[in-house]
Amino acid sequence: MRNLKQTTFAVLLLPLMACGGGAQQQAPAETPVQDSLKNQVVETIMTRRSVRQYKPQAVEREKMQTIVECGINAPNAMNKQPWEVRVVDNADYINGVTELYKKANPKAAEDPAFKNMFRNAPTVVFIGHDTKSESSPFDCGLLAENMMISAWSMGIGSCCLGSPARFMKTPEAAEYLQKLGFSEGYELLYCIGFGYPDEAPAAKPREAAKVKFVE
Repeated sequence: MRNLKQTTFAVLLLPLMACGGGAQQQAPAETPVQDSLKNQVVETIMTRRSVRQYKPQAVEREKMQTIVECGINAPNAMNKQPWEVRVVDNADYINGVTELYKKANPKAAEDPAFKNMFRNAPTVVFIGHDTKSESSPFDCGLLAENMMISAWSMGIGSCCLGSPARFMKTPEAAEYLQKLGFSEGYELLYCIGFGYPDEAPAAKPREAAKVKFVE
C-alpha cells in the first residue's frame, strides 16, 4: 500500500515539476529518454534531403500550420521577425503561374517529369522579407530551416527554391505575386516547395575539411 501511495504521489507531482512548480528545483539529470530525443533531432537533420518529385496530394493544412509555427519560432535579430509567410495549396494558382513560366522557359516543360515550376510540389510557401532590415535574409534562412526540418520529421519533403521566386517578380507573373498580398516594404525573397516525397534521393557528399576547430 505504501508503494502505491508513493507512486500516486510521484505521478501527481510530475506535472507541477514540468510547469516549474518548485522554484528551487534543480534541472533533472539526463535520462536515456532525453538522449533518445536528442538523437532523433540529429537523425532528422542528417537524413533530410531536397525532394523534387512529390505525390500529387497537398500537405494537410493542420500539418502546414505546425510547420509554419516552427518556422516563425526561429531565432531572429532582436525578435523583429522581419518576415511574412504565405502558404499556397491552390492547384489553380500553382498551375496558372506555371503556364506563364513555361511560356517564358519552354525548355523546362520538355522534361517529362515536369509538373509545375515549384519542383512539382503541391504546396508552396512564399517568404517575404522586410527590405529595411539588414538581418532579414539571415533571419528568413533560419525560418526556412526550421520549417524544412520539422516537415521532414513528419515525413514531408521540401525543396528551397530561388529561380521560381525570381520569376514571380517578373512582369509576366505580377498578377500572381500581387495575390500573395505582401505588406508594403516586404519583398518576396524565396519560396519552398512541400509535399509527400515520390523519390528517395541519396545524400550528396559534404566537404568536412571546411570545418576547423581553432585552438
